[in-house]
Amino acid sequence: MKKINIKINQAKNKYFKFLKSQEIRSEPFRDKAGQFNNFYMPLANMINNNYEKKTLCIGLTGSQGSGKSTISYILKIILKERFNLNTVNFSIDDFYKTLHERRKMSNKVSPLFLTRGVPGTHDTKLLYKSLKNLKSLKFKKIRVPKFDKSIDDRVPKKKWLYIKKKPDVVIFEGWCVGVEAQSKKDLSYPLNSLEKNKDKKKIWRTRVNHEIKKNYKKIFNLIDKYVFLKVPSFKYVFKWRLLQEEKLRITSSGKKTMSNIEIKNFIMFYERLTKHMLKNFSKKSDCIITIDNRHRLKSLRFN
Repeated sequence: MKKINIKINQAKNKYFKFLKSQEIRSEPFRDKAGQFNNFYMPLANMINNNYEKKTLCIGLTGSQGSGKSTISYILKIILKERFNLNTVNFSIDDFYKTLHERRKMSNKVSPLFLTRGVPGTHDTKLLYKSLKNLKSLKFKKIRVPKFDKSIDDRVPKKKWLYIKKKPDVVIFEGWCVGVEAQSKKDLSYPLNSLEKNKDKKKIWRTRVNHEIKKNYKKIFNLIDKYVFLKVPSFKYVFKWRLLQEEKLRITSSGKKTMSNIEIKNFIMFYERLTKHMLKNFSKKSDCIITIDNRHRLKSLRFN
């Protein structure tokens, strides 16, 4: 028992240190100890209980600004310090196609595919190959790409994440991780001004739907457990995306970031599938973390 308490305290100390490095003045973290005990430890326990000597893949999904990256890193800390589990975490965002590849797709299919985000703008072949290898008994050392949003492009290979050892746990996070295709009826009407004015013939959203069915389903089938960060509604995505951009300005050392107007236009690309997931994804999730309108963890439920 004493040894366990030492490990928990080690995890807690690193957790507090990490939160301090992430805080911004406009949104300090609240009830840090309570969240550690009531949310992060139970979630880490669930992951540890499902680990059976073969790589466990956790799909962590939630809208933009919901806290996926923060929670992913916190879980990595606890799984290592408390349970001695070698954990790798990365985002679906890191598998965006290069700017050159998206330009080609925008010329061939729809200009809207120049903007990163929706299914169809990721390198699904590389993503599937990477996840498959990480879970394989014949694991080989691998480099996972990194995407620099300030330049809207992938970084050189020498800066990719190098994974030398087979992980016990993979935390794969992203706003559309696990998304399922919509019905033809759902695609029939535009949801916002972007779709109304720039996707009049439904070419873009129809292709996104096709990509989910053809290229993303097999990737998501590699995921063992889903954790869903459920926000109150889509209207909070803009507010929290602004906070995300504020953090990026602080940490990116003068690199290009988006203005408020650019963010407002940008999130319209995400609106359709975000609302679709808010409506339907809880049924698919193994764990649901509800986030309140003040951007705080409200409840935790295991299905």
